[in-house]
Amino acid sequence: MRRTAVLGSAGALAAATLIAGAMAAPSATADGRGHAGSEAHGAAVAAARAAGAGIDWRDCPADWALAKPIQCGWVTVPVDYAHPDGRTIKLAVDRAVSTGTKSERQGSLVYNPGGPGASGMRFPARTTTKSALWVNTAKAYDFVGFDPRGVGHSAPVSCVDPQEYVSAPKADPVPDSTADKRVQRKLAAQYAAGCAKRSGAMLPYLTTPNTARDLDVIRAALGEKKLNYLGVSYGTYLGAVYGTLFPGHVRRMIVDSVVDPKKSNIWYEANLNQDVAFQGRWHDWQAWVAANDAAFHLGTTAAAVEQQWVKLRAEAKAHPIGGVVGPAELVAFFQNAPYYDSSWAPVAKAWSQYLAGDPQPLIDAAGPDMSDTAGNISAENGTAVYTAVECADAKWPTDWRTWDRDNTRLNKDYPFLTWSNAWMNLPCATWPAKQQTPVNVHTGKGLPPVLIVQSTRDAATPFQGAVDLHKRFKGSRLVIEKDAGSHGVTGLVNPCINTRVDRYLLTGGTGRHDVTCAPHATPKP
Repeated sequence: MRRTAVLGSAGALAAATLIAGAMAAPSATADGRGHAGSEAHGAAVAAARAAGAGIDWRDCPADWALAKPIQCGWVTVPVDYAHPDGRTIKLAVDRAVSTGTKSERQGSLVYNPGGPGASGMRFPARTTTKSALWVNTAKAYDFVGFDPRGVGHSAPVSCVDPQEYVSAPKADPVPDSTADKRVQRKLAAQYAAGCAKRSGAMLPYLTTPNTARDLDVIRAALGEKKLNYLGVSYGTYLGAVYGTLFPGHVRRMIVDSVVDPKKSNIWYEANLNQDVAFQGRWHDWQAWVAANDAAFHLGTTAAAVEQQWVKLRAEAKAHPIGGVVGPAELVAFFQNAPYYDSSWAPVAKAWSQYLAGDPQPLIDAAGPDMSDTAGNISAENGTAVYTAVECADAKWPTDWRTWDRDNTRLNKDYPFLTWSNAWMNLPCATWPAKQQTPVNVHTGKGLPPVLIVQSTRDAATPFQGAVDLHKRFKGSRLVIEKDAGSHGVTGLVNPCINTRVDRYLLTGGTGRHDVTCAPHATPKP
């Protein structure tokens, strides 16, 4: 799909000028790593080549399920930016062109939904479906999504057979004994070894800084001098790293539900902090369920709902529901409620139906669908990239005693997610590829005001992350949604926030002060 330019002498001169200009740009600065200079050079070379090649936009492949008028294409990037003439991969990108007039158009708005390991390819559908929240910005911007390196259609990686990955029931994540912990430690080490066996050649290069460099190559391929970017969840950390490595290449940047970019937080501490925040949001949901006992019949107090949860876990551990839903599957399904307010009622309803004698909705929601091979491949790929990026971005404790101490302590007061989260990340303790030093996120020359949006009770990205990034990015503005915690604030109906997002993207205006907004509407049962 990529258009290949045939260069004569004039074309070669133009390409050389592009490379020289990109290399001279103040954005190609060192990122604190020993070979940062060579990687900055490689990023400039790759961006110059992409600017010359552009993107050959065509109808998307039928099996990508991206209907017209969304268009798809490819952008070529180096696997290793220290060697831009070495091995390359192609990144899948898509777009929906702006709906406004030529005079209204301001360029492309590139999106990353997080993960790491999530695809952004559904973003252009916000234009084609005429999403009310985005109709104004869709007039000004082409909405652009992409599969980051390793994800989906972009040189996907894998760590285990996808059908094996989704098979259930898995072991209870909360250990009853040292023997249970040994089993989980063995599984984590086997998973890390599987990543090396199935995707070892890519593992050293699946890092946030490399994805940030990819983002700059995509910017160049789009023909944009500067990037307009919307990042949610992990996408905020990607944006923070991009803003540090390429401050002069940023035009507008919104980061929503913010990962704390502090070096010591990446990534071991971040996951410990999640455990605390998830427990708080879990209690928020339980209080809502209790307040709506007339609809769900799960208990009239949060404490009563918690007792029902403990009972459900015990029943599923003794006799997996439908033969496939044990405690691990319950946690994976029920954690949707602390994540997203939109899941509050569906999770409560499936649980209520189970207690009323109908287990099928809970089995369908929490159990695997072995017939959905495409979905299972995607789910396994997402976890593989999540693991690879977090393990490679930073050094992790290798001494099991550290993990055991920290998670045993946390589990006493924050039991909902702690051990499940620990086992999810434990492959990083035996990671077979090199682990980097995180980027020191800071304000560089040319960085414009960044808009930071954050709720105070977010479980996945606790509030302190937004505060820390706000301090690091000089001139940024913080929009706070108070007493709310649904992950991904810019996708919710809250006029106090929606109007500020529109204003920033359309005019660059951030307002003179930080703003605290009332919460969005509470879900209805």
